[in-house]
Amino acid sequence: MPPIFLDVTRLLTRLYDGLLPTGVDRVGLAYIEKYGATARAILSERGFSTIVSEEDSQQTFAWLISSDRNRNRIRALVARACLNRLRESRLNGILLHTSHNGMEFGRYYNAMTKRQIRPVFMVHDLIPLTHAEYCRPGVDATHRNRMQTALKHASGLIMNSQATLDSLAAEAHRSNLPLPPIVVAHLASGVTPRPLAPRPIATPYFVMLSTIEPRKNHWFILHVWRRLVEQLGAAAPKLVVIGRRGWECENVIDMLERCESLKGVVIEESHCSDEKLYAYLQHCQALLFPSFVEGYGMPLAEALALKVPVLASDLSVFHEIADDIPDYLDPLDGPGWLARIQAYTQANSPERDGQLSRIERFREPTWVEHFERVDAFLETLR
Repeated sequence: MPPIFLDVTRLLTRLYDGLLPTGVDRVGLAYIEKYGATARAILSERGFSTIVSEEDSQQTFAWLISSDRNRNRIRALVARACLNRLRESRLNGILLHTSHNGMEFGRYYNAMTKRQIRPVFMVHDLIPLTHAEYCRPGVDATHRNRMQTALKHASGLIMNSQATLDSLAAEAHRSNLPLPPIVVAHLASGVTPRPLAPRPIATPYFVMLSTIEPRKNHWFILHVWRRLVEQLGAAAPKLVVIGRRGWECENVIDMLERCESLKGVVIEESHCSDEKLYAYLQHCQALLFPSFVEGYGMPLAEALALKVPVLASDLSVFHEIADDIPDYLDPLDGPGWLARIQAYTQANSPERDGQLSRIERFREPTWVEHFERVDAFLETLR
């Protein structure tokens, strides 16, 4: 295996800011767990990059794995890394970059080439290109620049799903650019074995797990829940919304903060620990995943790995991950979601029991399989 370099800029920045890991961050942490013992860390900003010393790399990886946040130590490490840039010599190896940050800067690739390091990026999705209406203004242009720069300069790309590869292939064709070497490697759920936690809510409840943003369809589900309260009153199930508030979600925030009928029924958990998250998942009636579009869908795999039923949008990537195991619905089918949620709320639900039976044949993606595919791919890039 060639020497490995890991760009940890996003992870270190989020640790410094005290933010909990997202799905993208969990992938980066898995790569540290796999390669960190012998890898070197890279820090970058707007395409300018520096390689962290071996000793500081190991310290950085340890901080990230343990979520050990000390801002003074992080500042000192960054200062040393910047000074170390003046003493860099040519190196040889492969860069593994598991976030989209910095993909758009050609000078980043040029600097790696001068160091004789071949850059390999993971592509999580092309949603800003295919569904710009769900993203912040201007992100589509930035993301197109990221993808086109990677197509031109990356030594290889890792795709989290065939659906993401299909989107990238369409963009490459539209831009008249060739595809570099590519491997598709599904992401593991991130679920670690835990004992059954005490039930956090005595009555039936459902869970939504994601950052609050337009494509996740929270606003729709909150209207479904208001209708449930109108129909069932005090017997309505509760909804636990797990995830921080993101962008372009003012309507959702209005519902969460100002809708009287949802108060006490919808529970918002914006800073939820892993322990609390898994307690919620272990006992819920189902995970709700009504997204309009996804590049992968780690919460789906997490729930099914815990033998928790899922009600999900009818997306091709969800079928790729979970076949016919979840119950699929159109993300705009209000009566359909309402009826299925009511069915899953019942103590003896044939619909829910049917999915519990199907879950027994769910084949959970694992990090072992993921890295077997990645390692074999990296050998072809020697």
